[in-house]
Amino acid sequence: MTERIRGRRGDYGRFVRLTTRWADNDAYGHVNNVAYYAFIDTAVNQLLIEAGLLDVTGSEVIGLAAESGCRFHASAAYPDVIHAGVRVGRLGSSSIRYEVGLFRNEEEEATAEGFFVHVMVKRETMRPAAIPEALRAFLVGLA
Repeated sequence: MTERIRGRRGDYGRFVRLTTRWADNDAYGHVNNVAYYAFIDTAVNQLLIEAGLLDVTGSEVIGLAAESGCRFHASAAYPDVIHAGVRVGRLGSSSIRYEVGLFRNEEEEATAEGFFVHVMVKRETMRPAAIPEALRAFLVGLA
């Protein structure tokens, strides 16, 4: 069995600070795997909202998750702080692969690394749509 290489902070360009919650811990005393998916989703959407590129109730074009995954390297537990590094792994005409490294406290190596693919759709029809130009310009900076 080969050792998996853990991502490092320098592999990611933008960071979002997230805090673990008491409820994130499971019976084994560490953050449950489902919480990592929430960290990944929150980090990406927080970046888009802060950049003025996502209005969760009003944007004409929205991203729907089409695929996701996560590799776990080490445990986190409440009250750890999670620093979520975000980058774009692939930018298509109507889809985006976000890659997110989750770093516990001040650690340099990722605790977990995940991804999800957004497919852009028109909110009213739920049919595929091109990535809006302002969003595309922002995402190029995350690649």
